[in-house]
Amino acid sequence: MSKNILLIGGSHGIGFEMAKALHSNYTVYIASRTNEELYNLDVNYISFDATTETLDESQLPEELHGFAYCPGSINLKPLKMLSIEVFKEEMELNFFSLVKVVKTIMPRMAQDSSMVFFSTVAVSTGMPFHTSVAAAKGAIEGFAKSLAAEFAPKVRVNCIAPSLVDTPLAARLLNNDKKREMMSQRHPLKRVGNAEDIANIAVFLLSEKSTWMTGQIVGVDGGMSTLNVS
Repeated sequence: MSKNILLIGGSHGIGFEMAKALHSNYTVYIASRTNEELYNLDVNYISFDATTETLDESQLPEELHGFAYCPGSINLKPLKMLSIEVFKEEMELNFFSLVKVVKTIMPRMAQDSSMVFFSTVAVSTGMPFHTSVAAAKGAIEGFAKSLAAEFAPKVRVNCIAPSLVDTPLAARLLNNDKKREMMSQRHPLKRVGNAEDIANIAVFLLSEKSTWMTGQIVGVDGGMSTLNVS
């Protein structure tokens, strides 16, 4: 029996790379705002805006064996330039919308199923100008660990904490050679991440190869969170 995987936000960046890696071996459902990149993949598309809509359960299978929530934000500004409304928007997109989807689909999660969320290296490693996104992603990390404890051993829940990844979301930070070189040099491995780096770990966490992992925050960050080579 083919296993069912649901991706929220699988039409760009990391989610799209996950879809490319998964669709040959799983039945993949992608719920996102757009689908222009999905035409050549064997996936089931569900039109869905995580911040404003409730997921249509009638388009989902009875059982889900894997789930990943991919929407996120990179809003790097000094605290004095961040209004309370910005903090609320960050929480809505990154955290509250995730919680809403999890509450919707949890009754469908099969025995030995897996959930994967996304955080940021900025939660464990304090970085200037990251207050709003780090706060929202920090909420995800706490949620993931508590959820993993509550639903063990039926559902595994893990969280990936990347550093800067070359995706459309990060385009503003990598839009010329000087910026890219500067960002690369900040990492011990001397490059920024690419979508495949993160997707590979997410696919592993969704698979049966990671069945003894739950409640973990997995750093995929070029060594940023643990090494100081400057």
